[in-house]
Amino acid sequence: MPDTTTPAATPPPAKGLFGRIVGVIATPRATYADVAARPRWFGALAVVLLITIAGATILLSTEVGQRALLDQQVRTMESFGVKVTDAVYQRLESRVAAAPYFTGVFQLVTLPLMAALISAISLGIFNALLGGDASFKQVFAVVVHSGAIIALQQFFVLPLDYMRETLASPTTLAVFVPMLDESSFMAHLLGAVDLFIVWWAVNLAIGLGVLYRKRTAPIAATLIIVYVLIGLAIASVKSALGA
Repeated sequence: MPDTTTPAATPPPAKGLFGRIVGVIATPRATYADVAARPRWFGALAVVLLITIAGATILLSTEVGQRALLDQQVRTMESFGVKVTDAVYQRLESRVAAAPYFTGVFQLVTLPLMAALISAISLGIFNALLGGDASFKQVFAVVVHSGAIIALQQFFVLPLDYMRETLASPTTLAVFVPMLDESSFMAHLLGAVDLFIVWWAVNLAIGLGVLYRKRTAPIAATLIIVYVLIGLAIASVKSALGA
């Protein structure tokens, strides 16, 4: 009698590091399924750190980048109601040459910490409150791989920053309404909402949805609402102090 037993399905081969980085951008759902099954995070974190640190360091090593940084620092202080005296300006100017090194170290420390914090919060919500069973390693791998969107942003933003001679992001909603007064509440709010961060939030939502077998839309909506609320708080503080 012939054997009619159906052979077990062969699992898809594991994606390499390059495939995972590109896949997060191009085919996130399938890629996050691979990340969830094989939660490797070190290589992806190294790539994201390398791109973000290298990009910022190269820009801030130029005269254009240092002038833009100095201008951004002054604008930021003034937007929070801080008066920039000549002495303060000279102090900022004396430190700008060290910005490439400081920024590199800052990103090296803060990016992994932020990924760990987001992972811990996500784990607490999905495991403790929603009954999920993912490990911290799986969640951390998903969060780290979503950083590919932030790395991609550098290739788009940094050349524009250099050409525009400013560190003000060219991908915020504020670029669509240049006629607004820069000190207005609406300008502050739109300037706090970056389209790449919105894309990152949706991408991360896909990853968490795949990992926890949840619908993407509610997760993405929650992340975006939290992001907009943070922007709303920042805009409110800037408007109040700058008035």
